[in-house]
Amino acid sequence: MINESDFILRLQDPKSKEAAFRELLQLYKERLYWHIRKIVLSHDDADDVLQNTFIKVYRSIDRFKGESKLYSWLYRIATNESITHINKTAKRLQITNEEHQNNAINNLTADVYFEGEDIQLKLQKAIASLPQKQQLVFNMKYFDDIKYKDMSEILDTSEGALKASYHLAVKKIKGFLTSD
Repeated sequence: MINESDFILRLQDPKSKEAAFRELLQLYKERLYWHIRKIVLSHDDADDVLQNTFIKVYRSIDRFKGESKLYSWLYRIATNESITHINKTAKRLQITNEEHQNNAINNLTADVYFEGEDIQLKLQKAIASLPQKQQLVFNMKYFDDIKYKDMSEILDTSEGALKASYHLAVKKIKGFLTSD
């Protein structure tokens, strides 16, 4: 296990930044990819957002003050980049974010990287039907098992609000999955 404060110093030191950043990529690339993928849904979009996330991290690591955990900071950047990507794409296509998410869900079955069965596709549709904040909270809690305390740092929201959002999301998803 790495010592986070030493690792951050290595990331911020011009002499060791490149090697430390490569290590950071190895440590977090896959976890952040899947976090982003659950938000944007498309493999290609997730790759683009992941690249943008790491570019932003590289450019701003010198300003990281360690007020939160490094992975919380990374997840916050990845989350914000994902939301920005959805907003920009929807605006460019002149559709709502919800329409964009529905299009992404409908494209999942054609995505060669999606190996889901019918129930997984239905779950993704249920998640996509949630408001954005509930989607984020559900994905982070259910799939990534992120603690509410850490999620609070990532999303800059109180733990109580996150628990309420998760509870509502679960209730809506159950309703969605049991309908038909």
